Amino acid sequence: MSHPNVEIDPDVPVPDWALSERGRERAIAMLNQPWLTSIGAVVSSAERKAVETAELVADRLGLVVDVRPTTGEIDRSSTGFVPHERHEELADRLFAEPDESADGWERAVDAQRRIVDGVSDLVVDAEADAVIVGHGGVGTLLWCHLAGVPIDRSLDQPGQGHHWAFDRLTGELLHPWRPIDEFEV
Repeated sequence: MSHPNVEIDPDVPVPDWALSERGRERAIAMLNQPWLTSIGAVVSSAERKAVETAELVADRLGLVVDVRPTTGEIDRSSTGFVPHERHEELADRLFAEPDESADGWERAVDAQRRIVDGVSDLVVDAEADAVIVGHGGVGTLLWCHLAGVPIDRSLDQPGQGHHWAFDRLTGELLHPWRPIDEFEV
């Protein structure tokens, strides 16, 4: 699951951005999703917006958040905050050339290896379903790995606050990215 909407502040490091009021509303609306009842573990990247989202889920379920820094977003510290259009250009390059760095950003292949290593126990050894709260870019890279397909931005989330699911026993994709706050049955 990717964190929902954030407070964008160019003067604050991206990992420290918080959920916006709209993001918090969407996360709270998500807490009524029927699929949440199957969750037995909540994992989060260490970035504030992901932890805030994960804590809401964990509190609802009576669980503790397992913070895993290795599940963090693609490292973009080389550029810091860039305007939306520039961010999209760099993200396009990242996915189109996964073995290359886009202006110093972490390479997609390295970020994919990191996220896969960071959650492999949840796929192989888990006793219960887990929700991994993080970021769209690495969520897409994880999906590509689990689906056995090349890194491809066409599989990227359509916006913040989405989730996809797969069956950890069969490896079958259950559904692609969906908004976290649209009721599912």
